[in-house]
Amino acid sequence: MGIRLKTIQKLTAKSTKKAQRPQRNKQKTKKALRTLRLPLCELCGKIHRSLGIPKIMNDQKEQNSIPTTKVQRSAKFVKTGFKIGGNYIKHYSKKLFNSELDRTELNEDNAADIYESLSELKGSALKVAQMLSMDKNLLPQAYTDKFSQSQYNAPPLSGPLIIQTFKKYFGKTPDKIYDQFNVHSSNAASIGQVHRAELNGKKLAVKIQYPGVGDSISSDLKMVKPIAFRMLGMSERELDVYMKEVEERLLEETDYDLEVRRSIEFSNACAGLENVVFPKYYPELSSKRIITMDWLEGLHLREFLNTNPTQQMRDKIGQGLWDFYNFQQHELRAVHADPHPGNFMITTEGKLGVIDFGCIKEMPEDFYYPFFSLTSTNLMENKAETINAFRQLEMIHPSDTPQQVEFYYKMYRQMIGLFAKPYINDHFDFGQTAFFDELYGFGEKVSKMPEFKQARGVKHFIYVNRTNFGLYNILHELKARVKTDTYKPHVLEQFA
Repeated sequence: MGIRLKTIQKLTAKSTKKAQRPQRNKQKTKKALRTLRLPLCELCGKIHRSLGIPKIMNDQKEQNSIPTTKVQRSAKFVKTGFKIGGNYIKHYSKKLFNSELDRTELNEDNAADIYESLSELKGSALKVAQMLSMDKNLLPQAYTDKFSQSQYNAPPLSGPLIIQTFKKYFGKTPDKIYDQFNVHSSNAASIGQVHRAELNGKKLAVKIQYPGVGDSISSDLKMVKPIAFRMLGMSERELDVYMKEVEERLLEETDYDLEVRRSIEFSNACAGLENVVFPKYYPELSSKRIITMDWLEGLHLREFLNTNPTQQMRDKIGQGLWDFYNFQQHELRAVHADPHPGNFMITTEGKLGVIDFGCIKEMPEDFYYPFFSLTSTNLMENKAETINAFRQLEMIHPSDTPQQVEFYYKMYRQMIGLFAKPYINDHFDFGQTAFFDELYGFGEKVSKMPEFKQARGVKHFIYVNRTNFGLYNILHELKARVKTDTYKPHVLEQFA
């Protein structure tokens, strides 16, 4: 086992290092984002240019088995490493005869081989690919395009495996539970897939978790770690912090009993939001690995945008998204932290449908108050109090010299000022590119600064930033104009 893991690390580290070099015409900008280690731009919180949502297809070949043991899953990584090595041999052989050959074909071949492996493994390995795909500028285009399939359209498991899952958790086949059940999935993603069903005339969505996913999270992340290390350029210490936070969220996300309870709790808490709807959940038809809920009719974001909706409709959906996220952040102090577009529908009634509560990030008070006070009060006009807030958030360290404190104070103040722009006025137009260009320019600026070689900030930034920048970019894709003062941050007097 140890030999195999070492082989994985050597093969994937060497190949991935080469594969991730940006194309020449995008190198400068992508380097900026890779180097940007501010808490507000951690991993999937880094600024995306576009969501890159693929067309949803229903012709995926079904998968008849899934590796579940550590040996089987590690062997899959080793096999993929050899494929990538072969791609490099082919690339450099061609380059001998064509010195102008770029890396487009190489990136496409590597992306296809890596995605094929991850999609067969499913679970946390594929989930990491999904998270990376949400950042359009973190990886070369070929990787983003391929990995983004996991948001909607990963290869589904075959009917016999689904029936086995029902027998394991219910002691009976699905046809004994529902009046109708389609053994062919409607959508398949990283953790599970969705099937249509009917019971007593009601249309249902049945989400089924892939076998072995929950039990392989820790071992999968250990195998993915050397790949992520090379792709993201993080130090080992900050990658450990990141992986630990991801592992905690994934363990929660694979606990479907927990998800059903949270889904009911959050949908009830958010029931008063205008133009936002949720499916009803059925605990009696759910289990540790199966969730039954109402089927919502509607379109995913790219399908919706392809209908050329009016600006009024874009604004309506955008307002629903803004209210949904900010109500949770500021009233519940816990937020739906998986903002990829596959978790939302635009219903036939023209409302925002939220269909997944698997990933929830709770925000402790010692993070919430100093952070959101920085974004929504005049706190940053008081230098001493701003530095104090930065210290509480571990953006400035006790060991920093006075010169370092001054440097990080200025840089973080500028970054948070950019992030907070939508909160400053009561309306914000997310269709404007100037806002995103400004964030982008800041990323390029800090890319040349050795002070940002390693990340700073408490672990809570990882998912809170992923959530907020994910929200910003969905709104940008919608070109929505949003009323931003509907749910304001709460602040303590000491931070006001």
